[in-house]
Amino acid sequence: MIYFRKMTEVEPDNPFNHYNLACLLSRMGCLEKANQIFSFIVHQLDPFLTECYFLMAVNFGLVDNLKKARYYLNLYLQLSPDGEMVVDAKDLLLALNEEELENEGKKVSCKRKNEVLQSKKNRNEERIAREYQENKAVQDFLRRSLYQKNEEVAEKAIQAYGLLPGGIGKKALKEFVRNPWIKERLRLQALLALKNIGVKGLVTVFGERHLRDIDIQCYPLIAPQWLNEWQDVLDCTLANMRSSKTYSERFYEDAQAIWIDYINNIYPCAPSIKKVETWAAGLEYATAKFHFLSITQKKLAQQYAISASSVSAKYRQINSVLFIEHRAYHNMLIYLAKQDQK
Repeated sequence: MIYFRKMTEVEPDNPFNHYNLACLLSRMGCLEKANQIFSFIVHQLDPFLTECYFLMAVNFGLVDNLKKARYYLNLYLQLSPDGEMVVDAKDLLLALNEEELENEGKKVSCKRKNEVLQSKKNRNEERIAREYQENKAVQDFLRRSLYQKNEEVAEKAIQAYGLLPGGIGKKALKEFVRNPWIKERLRLQALLALKNIGVKGLVTVFGERHLRDIDIQCYPLIAPQWLNEWQDVLDCTLANMRSSKTYSERFYEDAQAIWIDYINNIYPCAPSIKKVETWAAGLEYATAKFHFLSITQKKLAQQYAISASSVSAKYRQINSVLFIEHRAYHNMLIYLAKQDQK
């Protein structure tokens, strides 16, 4: 939060600094403050950053201000009929209109239904956790499966431990990643399961011939099932980077690392890839920003035959997860400190 506020002070005329701050405030639940910033962006800095209207509508919907939510959704659709969020905006507008038609009794009934379903879910999770903890046979079977030579059985055991409620599977998974005799691929899957459970901070793993502590939030994990469309994005990015002859080999490695890191951080969710070129351009721009290269979104849009707003939208999605600009700023400080020491 401090970093984003600082960036708006350093570059007060850069709309994306304010946009990133507003998005962070939205995720923190500071919806009113976020909407004030979104409104400031489109009225004072960049009227073409119409995604702000869509995000304002979402925030108003979260506080049950359906009138303003519908207003900003309609405004977004009018100003950006071909925008990246048009489908989502239409779906949300339809849902809001249907909700408005419901009477208060139905709303109360729906709320009560959700409470009952949540209560039932909580009781089921408690039952599953209790049965697992009380049934030694189940515990032994799952543990044996985890160390099976058959990798498919071991994978299913890792998934089962990751799905156990209350994080009760993390002890077994932490022991698993310490084992020097397991395959690295399975170790990475177990680390990914631990990350999805919500484990944070340092985790002890066996690697490079000894036990060592790694920060699970920063450690490069590989998603268990790498999809063809994810590879298509990476291949498209690298092909364009090589054709430009602007980059050295290390830039290609960084592009791959950024993409894998992004996939791992949002996994098991997957990015919606309707057009490979938009994501590829966003990935290349993220790589350029990471290295403080002066490559514009407009130039990349021309190379990939897409709109500049598409490049911007995909870059923001990547940056909102990986904080590319923050990492780049931090790396630059380290570089300057080393230069001073020479």
